[in-house]
Amino acid sequence: MIPSHIQALILDMDGVLWRGDAPIGDLRRIFERIRARGLKVAFATNNGTRTPEMYVERLTSFGVTAEPWQVVTSAQAAAELAAEALPPPAPPIFSENGGSAPQGRGGRGVFAIGEIGLMEALRAKGIETLPIERADEAQAVVVGIDRQITFHKMVEAALLIRRGLPFIATNPDKTFPTPRGEIPGAGAWIAVLVTATGREPVYAGKPAPTLLELARERLGTPREATLVVGDRLETDLAAAQAAGMPGALVLSGVSTRAEAEAWRPKIEWIAEDLEKLVE
Repeated sequence: MIPSHIQALILDMDGVLWRGDAPIGDLRRIFERIRARGLKVAFATNNGTRTPEMYVERLTSFGVTAEPWQVVTSAQAAAELAAEALPPPAPPIFSENGGSAPQGRGGRGVFAIGEIGLMEALRAKGIETLPIERADEAQAVVVGIDRQITFHKMVEAALLIRRGLPFIATNPDKTFPTPRGEIPGAGAWIAVLVTATGREPVYAGKPAPTLLELARERLGTPREATLVVGDRLETDLAAAQAAGMPGALVLSGVSTRAEAEAWRPKIEWIAEDLEKLVE
């Protein structure tokens, strides 16, 4: 089904490769076919709960060989936006003997709601993630999905956003698929903050094209030769179209065939799942 001019695939994961803890099809065999076609692969996911290394470990458990550089998450994209929104780092304070002294508080810090994937991505950019007790020191608010969400976290985030701090969100997905059905995603919690503050965040993940551009740069392929594969029209396919890349929808996740056929601009390919797409 994939035409010969395609050189690389950018794959979403939730709803394309797996639902919850269940793989969608025989992933080992599917990726053997992809390698046999000589296609490069990157993974671009709006789910920022895990680090790239954790995603590689999960892929390995399903028989898929990958390296951390191939994985781009909305958490990494959010950390990039946060780094741009914060003031530059303060220069070190030098003592009389020529050594540098610690700067103490007042560095680059954010109040973040999220899980390890987001926290590690922020720290990798030199950004401190502040606890509730130090929320007033934050210079921005960064929000992703948090399965240990509390009312107190939402209170602090809302107060900071209402103060006018930069408001960055990993992704707008209101749900994500599991074997039991759709459960609340990051967008559901972000909607609470939007309602409480009257402010919309800057989104790092799809449908913004940032994730796909980062992935394509790592692959080193032209836009027209890089096929984006996703299961959700309003994020995966909208991002592909915004980035000027061809897109394929698989019906193993959220969006239906009827929705896909009604989508405009028209989608290049629709398949039941990734295995059918690469046959």
